[in-house]
Amino acid sequence: MSRDPTIESTRVDGDVALDENLRPPDFDSFVGQDAVKQNLEVMAESAQMRGASLDHVLLCGPPGLGKTSMAHILAEEMDANIHVTSGPALEKPGDLAGLLTSLEQGDVLFIDECHRMTAVVEENLYPAMEDFSFDFIVGEGAHATSMKMNLQSFTLVGATTRRGLLTAPMRDRFGYVARLSYYSAEELTAIVERSAAILGIGITDDGAIEIARRSRGTPRIVNRLLNRVRDYAVVGNHELIDAELADYALERLEVDRAGFDYLDRLYLDALVVKFDGGPTGLDTLASSIGEEKHTIEEVVEPYLLQQGFIQPTPRGRVATPSAFDHLGVPMKTSQNSLL
Repeated sequence: MSRDPTIESTRVDGDVALDENLRPPDFDSFVGQDAVKQNLEVMAESAQMRGASLDHVLLCGPPGLGKTSMAHILAEEMDANIHVTSGPALEKPGDLAGLLTSLEQGDVLFIDECHRMTAVVEENLYPAMEDFSFDFIVGEGAHATSMKMNLQSFTLVGATTRRGLLTAPMRDRFGYVARLSYYSAEELTAIVERSAAILGIGITDDGAIEIARRSRGTPRIVNRLLNRVRDYAVVGNHELIDAELADYALERLEVDRAGFDYLDRLYLDALVVKFDGGPTGLDTLASSIGEEKHTIEEVVEPYLLQQGFIQPTPRGRVATPSAFDHLGVPMKTSQNSLL
């Protein structure tokens, strides 16, 4: 098979190379998301049996759950090249035109953060997705004419953390919309063990479990924490990562037993202690901890909501009993009436 993937990325830190090395090469190696995997496998097999391109796929969910890995696996399953870009990189129709005209028959085009495409780029993408054609303007002013260019059939795989920001016409053009969910501790433990084997890291069962349960249900985080714990093992001349070493290293990294980092605890402390558990508006919380509202919405709150530590109400965010217990703060009787 001839493979010539085009990958565009501005990230150059060491953990990127780590992520690439640990990326599962096929669905059998991909841990978790069983229902989504099964549907995609059936779709890919059906497309191959029909000799057709795979339908367009939209992958939704929080960052780090495997959307990019799934796009690469789909390309591999379809024996196709994959071209990778992102919504912010497509600033004008010309950027999209150059990308679409470079696609060959059956190629996979992966657009990360597709909810951040401009409206004009999104509108130009509609005919490409539906009819495999691209309309472009030749000339200017009164002499301008519209011309249509035929494209090779391709599969668009879009990834988004904010499905609600996609327009309805855009969502409707995907043949399959998949929601990726957070991983269980058991699934993350399996990922730790697989990653440790690939990286040649000795780790005990309890060591893998300790790292997994502090990883916020996210494979990207579990692999990053494994790499950081390995640093402590190497410097401390430990041959194996056990639970004691993992606990020590993660405490030094300010990742507590619930997987909360410094920013999570800062948020909870403000909501529980400073504002008596709420209700408190998002703007007020952001100002009180000196963080951007966007960061709180995208990075902090999704996991806290999923774990049941906070609850949104019409009047603002409210801390649940779990949040009070985690911080060791007594909950006032009046707070129960707000939940």
